[in-house]
Amino acid sequence: MKVLVGLLAIAALWTTTPASAQDSVAQFYKGRQITIVVGSSAGGGYDIYARLLARHFPKHIPGNPNVIVSNMPGAGSNASAAYIYNVAAQDGTFIGAPQNSAIMDALFDVLLGTNRRLRHDATKLIHIGSATTDHYVCIARGDAPVKTFRDAFTQELLIGASQPGTSTRDYPAMLNNTTGAKIKQVSGYPGTREITLAIEKNEVHGLCGFSWSSLNAQKPDWVKSGFIRVIVQEHDKGNPEINKMGVPLAVDFATSPENRKIMELIYSSETFGRPYMLAPDVPADRVVALRKAFMDAMKDPDLLAEAQRIGLAIDPISGEDLQKLAADIFATPAPFVEKVKDALVYRAP
Repeated sequence: MKVLVGLLAIAALWTTTPASAQDSVAQFYKGRQITIVVGSSAGGGYDIYARLLARHFPKHIPGNPNVIVSNMPGAGSNASAAYIYNVAAQDGTFIGAPQNSAIMDALFDVLLGTNRRLRHDATKLIHIGSATTDHYVCIARGDAPVKTFRDAFTQELLIGASQPGTSTRDYPAMLNNTTGAKIKQVSGYPGTREITLAIEKNEVHGLCGFSWSSLNAQKPDWVKSGFIRVIVQEHDKGNPEINKMGVPLAVDFATSPENRKIMELIYSSETFGRPYMLAPDVPADRVVALRKAFMDAMKDPDLLAEAQRIGLAIDPISGEDLQKLAADIFATPAPFVEKVKDALVYRAP
């Protein structure tokens, strides 16, 4: 609460005395370097978005610092979040870019308080913004035995998955528990780049918890060519483009009203899309400046043109809106959080 009050105060100051505030921030950032720490492997969707931002972010930040990207995969992005929280300089020169599933991982750690494994308090991280709202899907090879999601209730779908705490592992586990699907995981892949290679080699039939924007950026011809089919949307409302394809929503297959609510809570983290965060002690005037610079960068014609060229969706969400959504998520009653956590436990079919 103190952090939020401080941010509001600085925002008001920024509005009334923009020149002096900008001068102070510009003086700090001039000649410095900002590092965006991506919590997943190189070549994946989060990495692609971060590098796009890094190319266009500097000109919108007062002082025009250089911006680079560093990858720190591990523990479902919680390794990178812990680095931002505990190790990196808390002066606005390090920005975290974790997977959005880390929000839910933090919810379990904070509210349940049992066997705490996270080395950071996600409730105190400061949101800069998100490049887009994500829409996750399950995909399967066109020649796989499972042709539709309903097929997955009677036949096993073999998929590639990463470690617990990531969407590629947790989302299909939840589908098994809340819909009765028979999804079998081959886990341990570092990220979606490696899983898509496994699909190409026919080591696995598909992938769940895969961002629609990442699919379009990494494998733009897969859907058009028929190499893969999208069998279900892992989102509570769906993506307009995928809706037109007639792909059903996973929530509509929930076996009970409670299971649907569990799915809706998990899928709410998709609003965070491609999130960018700061450590709690970053000076508030720099937070305000970075939030503004982020939204300005997301409207930059050069960034938008490049995003369109490489197939990335840009639909930015402000840091202020994400901060409120995070607070709402962390206010979920602990008994329900316990049920949600259990729904993410992988139980092989």
